[in-house]
Amino acid sequence: MGETGRAAAPGLPSSRSPPPRPSPRSARSLSPPLGKGTLRPGGDITGHLTFPLLSVTLLVSFGSSMLYGYNLAVVNSPAEHIKAFYNATWSQRYGHGLGPAPLTLLYALTVSIFALGGLGGSLLVGLLVERYGRNGALSRSALLVLLAGGFMGFSRELGSPEMVIIGRSITGIHSGICLSVVPLYLGEIAPKNLRGFLGLMPSIFICLGVFSAQVLGLPELLGKDRFWPLFLSVVVVPASLQLLLLHCFPESPRYLLIERNDICGATKALQQFLGSPEVQDVIEEMQEEQRSLSCMEMASVWQLLQERSLRWQTLSVVVLNAGMQLSGIDAIWFYTNTIFENAGIPVSQIPYTTMGTGAIEVVAGLIGCFTIERVGRRPLIITGFCAMGVCSAGITISLLLQAALPWMRYVSVACVVGIIAGFCMGPAGVPFLMTAELFTQSHRPAAYIVGGSLNWLCNFTVGFIFPFLQMSAGAFCYLVFCGVCLLVALYVYLVIPETKNKTFMEISHIFATRRSVLSVPAQLIGMMKLDGYGTLESSSLEGSGSSLP
Repeated sequence: MGETGRAAAPGLPSSRSPPPRPSPRSARSLSPPLGKGTLRPGGDITGHLTFPLLSVTLLVSFGSSMLYGYNLAVVNSPAEHIKAFYNATWSQRYGHGLGPAPLTLLYALTVSIFALGGLGGSLLVGLLVERYGRNGALSRSALLVLLAGGFMGFSRELGSPEMVIIGRSITGIHSGICLSVVPLYLGEIAPKNLRGFLGLMPSIFICLGVFSAQVLGLPELLGKDRFWPLFLSVVVVPASLQLLLLHCFPESPRYLLIERNDICGATKALQQFLGSPEVQDVIEEMQEEQRSLSCMEMASVWQLLQERSLRWQTLSVVVLNAGMQLSGIDAIWFYTNTIFENAGIPVSQIPYTTMGTGAIEVVAGLIGCFTIERVGRRPLIITGFCAMGVCSAGITISLLLQAALPWMRYVSVACVVGIIAGFCMGPAGVPFLMTAELFTQSHRPAAYIVGGSLNWLCNFTVGFIFPFLQMSAGAFCYLVFCGVCLLVALYVYLVIPETKNKTFMEISHIFATRRSVLSVPAQLIGMMKLDGYGTLESSSLEGSGSSLP
């Protein structure tokens, strides 16, 4: 095979050792992809979607990611039944019922404890994936759901509101773990030309989880008073299926080879996932990454935050994960029923209308999943945040004008739908995918801890602050979310490169080159040539005599 690619940019820099020179094979791996399921110049395999890859993606998305969406929405429809149970139990214990304020506080604790549990779970990710691996961490976390389902399912029989709150906190811990480990696992087992498609599959199942909770919560199904404990504990079914079947699939090959140095295990795992016995080229690519990290141990969160050579990647993870929650999507879900009421929709029909928004979430997620490998990550996330920003401003305008112009109520409904669709098409899933893509093996778990904990912290903050923001700013509160969305879109446009169809080492080269440009005198930058990936050629950097920070 002839060589079609140019020389690659220098290897990933490290403060502990000089950057390694790229091998001829890694230089050739930068050539454009030829096609699905074919060999690229230099022997780099471009994988195709096999049955094991699709099966494990669907399994962990159904058994883990979907539960996050389900638990977000499950407490909405039975809210009055749960409050009545709390009040009746308190009356039996102490001889008097709860007042409106204490009852609201107790129910608010039931809802918000899920986010606090998620924050705790996200902090455990690094320890679990290092000790048990990606597959092992997901298998063990499913046991938490069985425990939580038992607490919530038997809470009414035992007359214990505390069991509902404990169960909600345990499901939060499970979601905090899985929200990071699922995209980490899928990002490491997927071929680079399928990483976007498989990486967005969990976000579709999160939307399906919300939609399932909305459907099951209808009065005709589990929305009646006697069924709410069953409604809360349905989560044990997907978790049990994952617990039974996940052991049939191997561990992440990258984890086995780079962290455990198990070449035989990594080879067998690759052969099963890729459906081909010829995996030597992929093994060599992993070994190249292993050699570049040979002087490094698995980084802690503190080491990641101190690593100057990764400051742009770390900042990007912070901006994407914080922006995802501060975009106001949780506030929109909170305010949906009120907006629909103002639009003149009968109260009895609002649950079915809300269910329609859930269907829109799923459709938007499917559009993002099936287009990400064609259009790339950047267009999806920039378009999604821009759409959310414009629609947030539209809600402010419609709320201000709907008293004078009655038809503005329908504009507010359209804006709610636009925000939800824009979010599910890109910002809902791409940040988790890009967290895996922006880091190499040694720093990836720490990056997920940073992104996950920040995600949950912002989730809790928005849920706590929004009612006060709404009282003080009124309709103008949505302009805050508009500004956040547009700023995140601008940051992605200016800073984050396209990662579609690139290996983890190629993405590291792009950021290394960006740092090199910053350290080169301005008059020399115009003399440099760029290769086909928007990164500087090695000869340009060598001639500049620059040093990386």
